[in-house]
Amino acid sequence: MIYKEISSNKWRSVLLIGVFVVLIMAVGYVFGEMLYPDYALYILPAAIGFSLLTSFGSYYWSDSIVLAMNGARPASKHDFPYLVNTVEGLAIAAGLPMPKTYVVDDPSPNAFATGRDPEHAAICATTGLLDKVDRQELEGVLAHEMSHIKNYDIRLAMLAAVLAGTIVFMSHWMTRSLFWGGGGRRRSSSDSGGGQIQAILMILGLILMILAPIFATMLQLAISRKREYLADASGAMLTRNPEGLADALLKISADPEPVQRANGATAHLYIVNPFKGGGALMANLFSTHPPTEERVRRLRAM
Repeated sequence: MIYKEISSNKWRSVLLIGVFVVLIMAVGYVFGEMLYPDYALYILPAAIGFSLLTSFGSYYWSDSIVLAMNGARPASKHDFPYLVNTVEGLAIAAGLPMPKTYVVDDPSPNAFATGRDPEHAAICATTGLLDKVDRQELEGVLAHEMSHIKNYDIRLAMLAAVLAGTIVFMSHWMTRSLFWGGGGRRRSSSDSGGGQIQAILMILGLILMILAPIFATMLQLAISRKREYLADASGAMLTRNPEGLADALLKISADPEPVQRANGATAHLYIVNPFKGGGALMANLFSTHPPTEERVRRLRAM
């Protein structure tokens, strides 16, 4: 079952790119017809090129960007021997190349993995995690992150975040252009058919301005929550100790300090929501992570 999920995750990466590129094309074309109808056919290939360029850039450089955004620094075996040795042992057990290991100087306990594939991956832990969990709990957390790498979740999460951000950016840009910039010269339409098409496009554009960012964000978060459950199960299988990861999740969630360098673009990468708080229905719906209590329940039922 686990191996079937890993294989399907690779295909989901391709499908995800396709869905987001189509949505970006639709947003670009409709907004082009709304704002600059004389140049709409030029805006469409520009939107396609922008989405493809964004996908290409995120594929090759997102890990470096994520590590820099979170203030991560390389973890040497001299300064963090148990962290590096544990990552190395888990990589051998998982049959993966040794990921690069990083630390973030932050008192809040947390960790994340990033990269595009097992050959280009990194695992990062906060100093708070190293200080506040015991060895079995740390091994459970690192096994969870190693599972994200093995299951290709790091690629899926990276693409989802970058492409969803692209759609949100385009929608905000078009909203400002419509309400504050005014838009370009409207194509003359002497017949009623042209006017009806323009009215339909205006309505469709307004709907897209509202729904496209929400749809993109909810799609990204739903993918993120599902992959967390799989990484929990895979990590527990790797260590043969579900209790270690369950105890670590409870300890990390109970810690009141948020991760200082975390932001909305990278929050979904962490093992537990780095902002803390939440619990209401809407908060859970738009959360980057499933409820900790449910994750612990599933682990302890293994």
